[in-house]
Amino acid sequence: MTSTFLPDQRTGRDTDPPPPAARASRGRARRRAVNWLTAVGFQLPALVLFIGLVLLPMLFALYAGFFRWGGFGMPSDYIGGDNFTRLFEDPVFLGDLWRCLVLVVLSLALQLPFALAMAVLLNQKLRGRAVYRMLFFAPYVLSEAITGVLFSMVFAPDDGLADNALGAVGLDGLGGEWFADPSWVMATLFLVMTWKYFGFHMMLYLAGLQSIPRELTEAALIDGAGPWQRFRNVTLPLLAPTLRISVFLSVIGAIQLFDLVWVVTQGGPDHHSETMAVTMFQYGFKRYQVGYASAISVVMFGICLVFALAYQRFVLRRDLEGATTTMRGGGA
Repeated sequence: MTSTFLPDQRTGRDTDPPPPAARASRGRARRRAVNWLTAVGFQLPALVLFIGLVLLPMLFALYAGFFRWGGFGMPSDYIGGDNFTRLFEDPVFLGDLWRCLVLVVLSLALQLPFALAMAVLLNQKLRGRAVYRMLFFAPYVLSEAITGVLFSMVFAPDDGLADNALGAVGLDGLGGEWFADPSWVMATLFLVMTWKYFGFHMMLYLAGLQSIPRELTEAALIDGAGPWQRFRNVTLPLLAPTLRISVFLSVIGAIQLFDLVWVVTQGGPDHHSETMAVTMFQYGFKRYQVGYASAISVVMFGICLVFALAYQRFVLRRDLEGATTTMRGGGA
């Protein structure tokens, strides 16, 4: 049977339908274009908000850091890098860096191990463990302002709950001006921070512990491993990704700490509890030295950025590579 083709009226030549490969290629191109436009449509509002509320303020803070500016009108008194030079000659800011380091060390050495110990304890079959979990996590739900006001009353001199409790057990000499004594203010502040934030890290660890297959610990138990050996050789290695994320959040939180300190001490007494964020607020909104405050904000951002990049490069690298490998394997 002979095939019949219709002639093209314009050219007079026979026309054939496009081959299947060409049709499939054009279909894939159209699907890619539609998918790309859909992705752009969904991401555009978030991108606009990010540029308007994050990127542009960051760039303006960097720009304002090169001016002597009181916050009114546009910056015009250009002073170059004097604000940044002044930072590292300012004993208050250098003290802020030292106090930040102290908080980071105390968090890693005391707060996170305490949260891990409580998570391991509450991961056991205990009566009422759901209630304990709720009670330990509840402080994290409270705002920093409420926590600050609460502990301002708890540690009030003479008539606060802390002094009354110590007096009831005959330890009156240990009480005193908790937030007013330069020797005790950072320790007291760290105690409040631990009460506020350890529940969050505890819940992170609990989630990580519950994702560990029970068969592994049971196998270790059958092999004769004791509780410490099971924790060290089975639980801790499998919990390592969660621990690394917890450490990252703890360090970044210590660098950016502001609201809790501001409500409780406002950086006093005599700057002994001041943090970089509190110093920035003091200069920007109390002394109207917005150019200098902008320089502080740029340095804070630089510290967080350098730490985040270094931590991702040297600590989280294996976790990120594992996640990428898993995603690629699932997509294949």
